Amino acid sequence: MKIVIIGGTGLIGSNVAKKLRQLGHTVIAGSPSTGINALTGEGLSDALENTDVVIDLSNSTSFEEGPAIQFFETVGRNILAAETSAGVKHHLILSIVGTHVMGSMGYMRAKKIQEDLVQKSGVPYTIIRSTQFQEFVPTITAGSASGDAVHISTVDFQPIAAEDVAAFVTQFAVSEPANAIVEIAGPDRAFMSDFVAKYLDKSGDEKTVVANDRNEYFGVVIPKSALVPEGTANLGKIRFSDFLDSLAVKA
Repeated sequence: MKIVIIGGTGLIGSNVAKKLRQLGHTVIAGSPSTGINALTGEGLSDALENTDVVIDLSNSTSFEEGPAIQFFETVGRNILAAETSAGVKHHLILSIVGTHVMGSMGYMRAKKIQEDLVQKSGVPYTIIRSTQFQEFVPTITAGSASGDAVHISTVDFQPIAAEDVAAFVTQFAVSEPANAIVEIAGPDRAFMSDFVAKYLDKSGDEKTVVANDRNEYFGVVIPKSALVPEGTANLGKIRFSDFLDSLAVKA
């Protein structure tokens, strides 16, 4: 199959491209640097000629509501219009678990708009909602630190490794369109504060975790279980302890 990956040079996209090529597929990694700009539409129609599958891994450079909505609306409409003209058989996007219940966060509202565009487009699709990445835990920790303490919520958390995300995107890309939302998550589930405590312990950081029940994520109140799958999810293989071990090796 010919598969075009929008955002194909990023962390997930480059890994997906490698995995798909190893399976024998023809892959075009689309990004402004390769002459394919989904935001302006430049190079999009030509790239999608005779394409079977399009994977949209593009992301807004801003997490603010206005710019994020403008980005996902514009990119979504441009890609879907080009797909309709080219007769693309399968459109995939990578979204976020809990998007539909975290309307208090502007970025999540933007992602929900992206999902809605796909569902209403008429193009066969698969929406992959992923939990937060394991690789994001250090950023969460740093953003919640104040002096010698890390103030972190006890919201439910089930982070997934970026490697597992790439494997799932690859898997769904070569499968029939689900025409539905599928969820992916890591194998370990606990409070967010527990994951942060394990990260601090493994990294030798002596900061104290101060857990709270405010159900906040980056200062925004969310439902307690917004960041974990609602039902049955596809679970990755890489445990959080494996991720922590990989950090220790790199150090």
